[in-house]
Amino acid sequence: MRKNYNLEKRKYVIGGFIVLIALIYIIRLFDLQINDEKYKQSADSNAFLKKTVYPSRGLIYDRNGELVVFNQPAYDVMLIPRDVQPFDTIDFCNTLNITPEQFKKRLVDIKDKRLNPGYSSYTPQRLMSQLSAQDYGRLQEKLYRFPGFFIQKRILRQYKQPTAANVLGNIREVSQADIDCDSYYSPGDYTGDLGVEKSYEPYLRGIKGVEILMRDARGRIQGRYDEGAHDVEPVSGRDLRLSLDIKLQQYAESLMVGKRGAVVAIEPATGEVLCMVSMPNYDPTLLVGRQRGQNYKKLVQDESWPLFDRAIMGAYPPGSTFKPTQGLIFLQEGIIDLHTTYPCSHGYISGGLRVGCHAHPAPLPLKPALQTSCNAFFCWGFKAMIDRRSKYGSSAAAFEIWKKHLVSMGYGYRLGVDLPGESRGFIPNDRFYDKFYSKGHWSANTIISVSIGQGEILATPLQIANLSATIANRGHYITPHVVKEVQDTVLPPFERHTPTVDAHWYNDVAEGMRMAVTGGTCRRAAIQGIEVCGKTGTAQNPHGKDHSAFMGFAPYQEPKIAVAVYVENGGWGATYGVPIGSLVMEKYLTGKIAPERKYMEDQMLNSSIFYAPAKKK
Repeated sequence: MRKNYNLEKRKYVIGGFIVLIALIYIIRLFDLQINDEKYKQSADSNAFLKKTVYPSRGLIYDRNGELVVFNQPAYDVMLIPRDVQPFDTIDFCNTLNITPEQFKKRLVDIKDKRLNPGYSSYTPQRLMSQLSAQDYGRLQEKLYRFPGFFIQKRILRQYKQPTAANVLGNIREVSQADIDCDSYYSPGDYTGDLGVEKSYEPYLRGIKGVEILMRDARGRIQGRYDEGAHDVEPVSGRDLRLSLDIKLQQYAESLMVGKRGAVVAIEPATGEVLCMVSMPNYDPTLLVGRQRGQNYKKLVQDESWPLFDRAIMGAYPPGSTFKPTQGLIFLQEGIIDLHTTYPCSHGYISGGLRVGCHAHPAPLPLKPALQTSCNAFFCWGFKAMIDRRSKYGSSAAAFEIWKKHLVSMGYGYRLGVDLPGESRGFIPNDRFYDKFYSKGHWSANTIISVSIGQGEILATPLQIANLSATIANRGHYITPHVVKEVQDTVLPPFERHTPTVDAHWYNDVAEGMRMAVTGGTCRRAAIQGIEVCGKTGTAQNPHGKDHSAFMGFAPYQEPKIAVAVYVENGGWGATYGVPIGSLVMEKYLTGKIAPERKYMEDQMLNSSIFYAPAKKK
């Protein structure tokens, strides 16, 4: 009986073992056939070739409908490693104008997973990118000789004019980080880099399609699978309409040749940026084609920083263009009224401290102080506010209120322009000064230079232009933006901002800026038949010659354009800032420059204050 029992038990053990082996095989087969993409890819690739069909990238137009950026075809040489069969490599290399050594190195790079993390012998890999039309034609004729290779059509950018590179941006090949962040991308794809190409990438790129081709037993293409019934058509990217006036952009760039700095013009009523110049600039076509990498390296190494967008990234002392903010704050806080005057003895003198000023009548109230750009007036007003402990309790508390007004006007933080890389500028707070001076032991005189846009104050040309637009609007601004419309898309409205200063005070500041043009520091900004308002700025530069700045708007009533100009090392504001800003306004408002002002245009077109050119690498 015991023997029979052991036999019966052994039968169950053996049966269970057989069932376990069967389950393991079933699970493994399921894993290989269903879960493991490698085998699925192998099976599919024996019968099909799935080719990505890249969509046309959205076109870019200016505000007047003029085409600015369009597409041109490009061709990549692709291979599927497992399908490559012995072929005449010498003939292949001669066709593509490459050496056998270059070809072998590229094959090694493709298989190196450090350089090509997405490598698979079953999926198409890119051997060469952006063939010339001649190379493409030669290879197309001989392609049947090279099994495993095919040509992938791509899209590259082309530009109607070599202008506005800082706004337009460019496209580049995606990095692994781009692929990890967005499942849309695959190795070898392109994405927007800088400018609107980057910030509006989701609209511009479109949706990729797929073309499914059949293979025979030898891997040769036999045509479309099921007559293309399973193909997916690409969807073209959406077109952009910029707010830029491309002709105004070109004109402003021409005035800035030989100079370093920025010009920004805004339509006050809408916040639309009419031109945004950063100089020195570069030809955007340099970053297109097979020489992109080499050209990009040269631009990065260029000591003049052409890739640095000074219009939105440059943080400069605003100088006297900052004074209108001070007048507005003093009026709002009741520190002054329109009849309050302060002395000017060729500058501000208090407690042994002196801030110089040029000769003009004194004492002055606010409007003539703006007209003559009197440093002393704004220093005294700042002292009267920051040191008024009876009202604010302490200098630190007064300073925080002062700062909050400035922040409401668009200073100290990013304005939110629809471009990447915007700087916030810098407006210090009371804690900033507590780090340098004993807490509670600093006063207006300690930091008096901030009242005239010097010291620690930094602003971008965009922020200065935005202040001009705010005054033009008499007390509000729309978030500045460079894209006016996106095809078939309703964009959310750009935000309207109302500063903490009451709107009626802006009329008085605008009048002071008008006086600066009719008989003050901005006389060179006057345009026949147009009421121009302006404010000069000469920003002190401890590292060299002062910077020349200007902000203004026109016409005085119902303004159509607000502008800011900043010329590094340009000296007095009236030397470069005023004439360039005035010419830009005249060109936009009238479409031409009056004959009597041609001399000034010629001066700006032909003048150069260029630094030493970059050393050749």
